[in-house]
Amino acid sequence: MRVSCFLSAQFDPSADPTAGIDDVMTQAAAAEAAGFHAVYLGHHYLAKSAFIQPLPLAGFVAHATTRVRIGFAVLLAPLLNPIALAEDLASLDVLSKGRLTVGIGAGYRKRETTAFGVAWDDRLRRLREYVPLLRALWRGETVDASGTWGEVPGASLALRPVQPGGPPLWIGAFAEPAIRRAARLDCPWLIGPKGNDEELQRLLQVYRTEAAEHGHQPQREQPMSREGYIGDTFDAAAAAVRPDLQRQYAGYKSWDDAQNIDIEKYLAEDCLVGTADDIVAKLQRWETELGITEVSLRLQFVGAGQEETMEQIARFGAEVIPRVAS
Repeated sequence: MRVSCFLSAQFDPSADPTAGIDDVMTQAAAAEAAGFHAVYLGHHYLAKSAFIQPLPLAGFVAHATTRVRIGFAVLLAPLLNPIALAEDLASLDVLSKGRLTVGIGAGYRKRETTAFGVAWDDRLRRLREYVPLLRALWRGETVDASGTWGEVPGASLALRPVQPGGPPLWIGAFAEPAIRRAARLDCPWLIGPKGNDEELQRLLQVYRTEAAEHGHQPQREQPMSREGYIGDTFDAAAAAVRPDLQRQYAGYKSWDDAQNIDIEKYLAEDCLVGTADDIVAKLQRWETELGITEVSLRLQFVGAGQEETMEQIARFGAEVIPRVAS
C-alpha cells in the first residue's frame, strides 16, 4: 500500500500567494522526506480562491524534489487542446525525470466548460478521444487527428516522455457510466473521496467486469483519494477536522453529493480519520478486500493552517507509512 498527499495550492484572495506557495513547497519537501509516494495537484479555473494552476506548479515541484512522484488529481483535460496537453505533459515528465502521473477528469462545473467554449456533452467525447491520442503521441507514432478542438495532419512529438509510453493515465470518476468509461479506455479508475466499503466493492466490480469484457486487465493499479487526519483518539481527530471539512464541502456548489453529505457517517466510514491504529487497519482492509494500491490524502482543508498540516504530514510519515509500506 502506497500513501500519497494532495497539495492544496489555493489561497484566500486577500492573502499573499507567494507565501502560500512557499508553504506548499515546504509541504512537498516534507512529504518526500516522510516517505509519501507522490504529491498530487488539483485543477480549476475561475475559482473563488486564488488557485495556482497545476501545470506550471508541477514543474516547480519537480525542481524542488528528487524522489516523490508528482501528479494531477485531476487535470481537466477536455478544457485543453490535446496537442498542447501532450507536449506540456511530455515536458513535465522530462523535467521530473519520469516522475509524472496524470489523472484526468471530465469536470463538473459548467462555468468552466462555458468559459472555454466546450459544450457540456462534448467534454465526455473529448475525454474518450484524448486518451488514445495522448498515448499514441507519447509512443512516438505519427497520427492524423481532428475534433472540436481543431485538426492536425501528421502530428508527432519530437520531445518524448522519459517513461516508456508516457506517464500513467488515470481517470477520476464518481458515477457508474464514468467508471465504465475509464474501464473501456484501459485506464485505472481514480476513486474519489466519497464511498464506503460496500459502495466501493460494488463499483469496483462494475469497473473490473467492464475492463475484462473489453479485453483489458481487470487487476491493475487501483488509486483512491481520501480525506485524512490523525489524532490521539477518533473523537479528537473528528473534532479537529469536522469544521474544516464542513466548510470545504459547502464550497462544492456544483457537486450534488457534497451538498447532501452526512458528515458524521462520512467521517466514520469514508475518511481516514482517527488514531494511527484506526488508519492502518482501514488501509490494510482496503488493500486486502478492495485491492486498493494507493491512497492519496488531503491533509489541509480550507481554513487549516500550515503548522497543523506539517504536523499531519509528519505524523503520517512516522506512524502510518512505515506500517503499511511493507
